[in-house]
Amino acid sequence: MGGGIGPGRGGGHPFGGEETGPTKPVGAVLPLLRRATHFFGPYRGRLAIIGAAILGSSILGLANPYLLKLLIDDAIPKRDIGLLAIYAGLMVVVPIINGGIGLAQAWLTASVGQFVMRDLRNALFTHVQSMPIRFFAETRTGEIQSRLTNDVSGVQSVVSDAAANLASSIAVVLSTLVAMTLIDWRLTAVSLSVAPIFLYFSSKASAARRKASAEVQSALADLTSIAEEHLSVGGALLAKSFGRAEAGAERFTQRSGDLATLQLRQALTGRWVGVVVQVVFSGIPALVYFVSGTLAATGAPDAPTIGDIVAFTTLQSRLFFPLASLLGLQVEIGGSLALFERIFAYLDLVPEIVDAPDAAQLQRANVRGGVELRNVSFRYPQPPGADTSARRDTFALQEITFSAEPGSLTALVGPSGSGKSTILSLIPRFWDTKSGRVLIDRRDVRQIKLASLGEMIGVVTQETHLLHASIGDNLRYARPDATDQQLWAALQGASLDARVHELPQGLNTIVGERGYKLSGGERQRLALARVLLKDPPILLLDEATSALDSVSERHVQEALERAMHGRTTIAVAHRLSTVASADQILVLDHGSIVERGRHDELRRAGGLYASLAAMQFGITDPA
Repeated sequence: MGGGIGPGRGGGHPFGGEETGPTKPVGAVLPLLRRATHFFGPYRGRLAIIGAAILGSSILGLANPYLLKLLIDDAIPKRDIGLLAIYAGLMVVVPIINGGIGLAQAWLTASVGQFVMRDLRNALFTHVQSMPIRFFAETRTGEIQSRLTNDVSGVQSVVSDAAANLASSIAVVLSTLVAMTLIDWRLTAVSLSVAPIFLYFSSKASAARRKASAEVQSALADLTSIAEEHLSVGGALLAKSFGRAEAGAERFTQRSGDLATLQLRQALTGRWVGVVVQVVFSGIPALVYFVSGTLAATGAPDAPTIGDIVAFTTLQSRLFFPLASLLGLQVEIGGSLALFERIFAYLDLVPEIVDAPDAAQLQRANVRGGVELRNVSFRYPQPPGADTSARRDTFALQEITFSAEPGSLTALVGPSGSGKSTILSLIPRFWDTKSGRVLIDRRDVRQIKLASLGEMIGVVTQETHLLHASIGDNLRYARPDATDQQLWAALQGASLDARVHELPQGLNTIVGERGYKLSGGERQRLALARVLLKDPPILLLDEATSALDSVSERHVQEALERAMHGRTTIAVAHRLSTVASADQILVLDHGSIVERGRHDELRRAGGLYASLAAMQFGITDPA
């Protein structure tokens, strides 16, 4: 297989076959909420202070209605100016104290919310990075980015404010109901008679908001994917070279319009609940006045006083805002559950390639670099619904056995799709074989820690990936503590030092998105310099020069030949000089090794290698 390490035939979506990744719900409402609250665990101390502040604030909030009752029923009838001044003064002081408590609570709440969001983003990013290569090969980049940014940002308001608002609203509602009951239980019962109506309507609105939120996030993920595909350097070049920029804009515009419609629907979903609450609450005081007036008119001995009625209606108005907030929170949390489902769907993905419990950490000085494959057969995962019968053409590799001695060069030759790149991808465990063994220094790679395996192996592919950063930063990706002198040595080994010296900013030159400010040969040599700085004992080369012009190819090939010296190298061969100097050549066809040997003997054999040499290298005469 050529053109990069990854799946060829038999590829499919890694997790469920869906184009945009896993979106199935991970559970019911309560398990989702419990799981979301788990992220608040590390901040229990701050949460306790917030809870105490909420409780104190809700209790202090009861003071003014009660002071108003005392002022009307006690101070004014007694014409006690001193008492009147005390009550009136307390009615000014209490809100000031309560405001200070509210500010402290708001700061603590915001800090906890931001810390939780940070932890959630970090957990999601770290977990996604642990996914196997097939996850990234079969999931759109825009979809992954949308989960990390749009979905996490979508729950930010709930994470930052919902818990505190929920606790505050509950505390205010309960304390207010207790105070109202102490004033007159009959008026309280009248006020609560409409509660079932609120609960019914808010539950309906919450379910609708949850569905709308899921649709919005799905459309947002599609839009992010379209933008990522068309606005990357490669996407822009593709659109311009095929004259499809206008078509891409139309596609984006159409999906953007769909998103606007869905977001409008989401914004309006559940808003009518607030209107219903406001209308009903505006009528409840009239009902309270009617009941109070009836009790007074009938001469009931325990009829509420004027002070009772004023204090009660004041408390009742205090009840409106937290109750409306609770109903709104139910709708808001219902909408956020769809986002939590999407986030947890990614967090629930199980990494397939992980360290074994007894995996060893290798030391660079002790690694000789011998590589061996024993009876390795491998088939890429099939998409859902595909025929999984063990047909020959579904296997990328079949019964592959060979060994590469430390410091030797092994060349892989064969037609496209024969399994060359698949062999390279199994050595660093980009994929795991289910049949056979891959060994380094006679140790199964599955018994080596992944981080250690990454340090021991250098990979150079046809399509290099460079960071949108400086040349120095791209090199230090392999070795963060490298000195400038070491960077220049690596550049010299890759035949790139003279070119970098010519650049005005030298090592500080920004290479651009995917390194597009550099030529193809310069990108390859920079990628090779990065591997040289890493200094691995094993080097894997996957057609590293096949896409270059003759001049760039010559420079890169010279650098590769220096890089291969003293390292165990397994290379997908593209040049005659590579195969001619190889210690062994493996000729693959349909996932099997059909020939093996050195250059001259394989030419004389007159088999597949001789045919490939005639086509690829122009060699037609026998050795």
